[in-house]
Amino acid sequence: MTREARPLVFLGTPTAAATILSELIRNDFEIAHVVTRSDARRGRGSSTTPSPVKQVAIDNAIEVSHDWAWVKENSNRELLGVVVAYGKIIPAAVLSHTPMVNVHFSLLPRWRGAAPVERAILAGDARTGVCIMNVEETLDTGDVFARREIDIVDAHTTEKLTADLATLGGDLLVDTLTEGLGVAVPQQGESTYATKVSADELLLDWNRSSIEVSRIVRAVRSYTMLGSQRLKVIQAELITDRVQLSPGQCDGAGCVGTRDGAVRLVAVQPEGKAVMDAVAWLRGRSDQGIIQFS
Repeated sequence: MTREARPLVFLGTPTAAATILSELIRNDFEIAHVVTRSDARRGRGSSTTPSPVKQVAIDNAIEVSHDWAWVKENSNRELLGVVVAYGKIIPAAVLSHTPMVNVHFSLLPRWRGAAPVERAILAGDARTGVCIMNVEETLDTGDVFARREIDIVDAHTTEKLTADLATLGGDLLVDTLTEGLGVAVPQQGESTYATKVSADELLLDWNRSSIEVSRIVRAVRSYTMLGSQRLKVIQAELITDRVQLSPGQCDGAGCVGTRDGAVRLVAVQPEGKAVMDAVAWLRGRSDQGIIQFS
């Protein structure tokens, strides 16, 4: 096998995809074009900003577009598409002319779909990884060229694990393209689907076990209710101390009762305020005793 010689058209949008695009550029792969989502509002104010992938392309003087037009217009060229968290299904009409590979953040066929990192954390998976697969019209069903695994540890939030997988995926993609794609292997085993996290899943249920609560906090932008006020739970940790708290009861040390024990709040964000230390937030309240989350 020989190094991939075809110019690449890169399709992606978020920071994780930008990490992988940067790694391709650093290793001197020819990026003929970048396709990414349109500029969007990404903070307060009315101005729009480019996606992380578009910013990398701009910084490296690579032509960028926001639809399939360039790919279709160049369908007669020997191109290879690289897809990383682009956010749209690639039409069959495009794939029929331009073959593409996808860098997917799971060990396929486990966690096909939109939220593989979140679902791996929520399910308590011990390991996950990255697959380089052939892109088909159906979702994440293509044959796999290469895969690499990583342990999921307690310190992994979705943001941190995604960053680690992006680094792993960039290395794997560079290695795979350098050695040549070779022959892809059909996915083996039972498939599971990683649906997008729904709004209902963000509300913490303190009648769950401590480990389940901890996983939810690590995986999604969770919150709890104190009366009519929403409190975002940014960080929490498992504790081994035996505490006498009913589910949802919170003491002055930030310990909150669960079905089988308690977790300790580390960082929270009250409505309309910045992220802050959980104990500092509790000390600043007028009711200094046990409070009840719902």
